[in-house]
Amino acid sequence: MRILVFTGAGVSAESGLRTFRAADGLWEEHRIEEVATPEAFQRDPALVLRFYNERRAQVIAAQPNAAHTAIAEMEQRLHVDVVTQNIDDLHERAGSTHVLHLHGEIKMARSTADQQVVVPINGPSLDLGDKCPLGSQLRPHIVWFGEAVPMMDRAMELAMRCERLIVVGTSLNVYPAAGLLHYVPNNVPIHLIDPGDVPMLRSGIDHRKQKASEGVPLLASELLKLA
Repeated sequence: MRILVFTGAGVSAESGLRTFRAADGLWEEHRIEEVATPEAFQRDPALVLRFYNERRAQVIAAQPNAAHTAIAEMEQRLHVDVVTQNIDDLHERAGSTHVLHLHGEIKMARSTADQQVVVPINGPSLDLGDKCPLGSQLRPHIVWFGEAVPMMDRAMELAMRCERLIVVGTSLNVYPAAGLLHYVPNNVPIHLIDPGDVPMLRSGIDHRKQKASEGVPLLASELLKLA
């Protein structure tokens, strides 16, 4: 069985990581336009770097929760791909080995001269003066608002090939990521685990109104019995 797990902010929130909520336009008391756009980085790179240094420190201190662990454990007996909107590395630390980050990775930096040049950040800080191998300033390896999502094509391929889709902790309001459901074949079962009311982009979705740490282990147990 080839399973695709699509995760969003609700998974990381249970590990204590606060996330952007569109309702007030604020992320950790900052307006998105101040810290999460290319224009913000051009205007005040020190502020943007400091903001992401704080987010990175939070990620380093956080631990995977039961949802991350259950997803990783499924991989021991099933083919499991993870596509995540999250920029943390909690899936990897839980043991998942096939993880695609749509919106970038907080522990990585990329060149401002060539976006293909991506390097790991050693420690919690990325500062002004930290240069890439080409000699240009490094920036967070994050897909900011207004930027293209380069991994979307790969995610669509995984969606088209999956035999079961599990959606966890996402409002399905952030595009283009939410459009991933449209690429899943019509005969593929879809499970949605989220305690809130989420727009049903397709009929027949098995919506389980549970927190990720409760719903994912239960569903994983059910699927492993089918394996």
